[in-house]
Amino acid sequence: MAPLPPFTVFDLETTGLDPLKGEKIIEIAGMRIENGIIRDDVPFVHLVNPEKPIPWEAKQIHKISDDDVSHAATIDTVLPQFLQFAQGSILVAHNAPFDMGFLSVEKECCWGYIDLPECLCTMRLSQTLFPHEFRHSLDIVAHRLNLDIPTQRHRALPDVLMTAKALLQMIHRGSIQSIGELRMKAGLRPLVSARKG
Repeated sequence: MAPLPPFTVFDLETTGLDPLKGEKIIEIAGMRIENGIIRDDVPFVHLVNPEKPIPWEAKQIHKISDDDVSHAATIDTVLPQFLQFAQGSILVAHNAPFDMGFLSVEKECCWGYIDLPECLCTMRLSQTLFPHEFRHSLDIVAHRLNLDIPTQRHRALPDVLMTAKALLQMIHRGSIQSIGELRMKAGLRPLVSARKG
């Protein structure tokens, strides 16, 4: 069995659901998985100044206020830092089309050309491994895998840790032996705008 490559599990909090309508990233968090071990001792977590007010509805979900982000760096600073953190790894997110859709739009704000790494999706992996189940939100997947639900759900870092644990559990339960097999079961279809899971 060839060892699986490093992964960077990540999550975004945003001002809304559609980056093509001007919604922005307000938090990026990530953790690397190396040799099957979650490196929760060295996470990446940064608030991002969206340079626009955060809608009331979004604040109720992630509890991030305009004051919280007022002195944060903007995306042209934070996104390159995140990609440096993720260098040499494959990205993983739950409902990855949502997060990658934001990264694809926001990278245009960065000076120069930024290439986004490959990204796998734990929601798609759950759909592949549990085809008879109807729901595959992160909470449902965590419950199915007997994982603890963090008290701070819908903040990026706790969601990242839960997604990382779910990924490793599903790799084990699915007896996934190679990155090629994982790509087949969790690879992204063409990117589309998607609601957060």
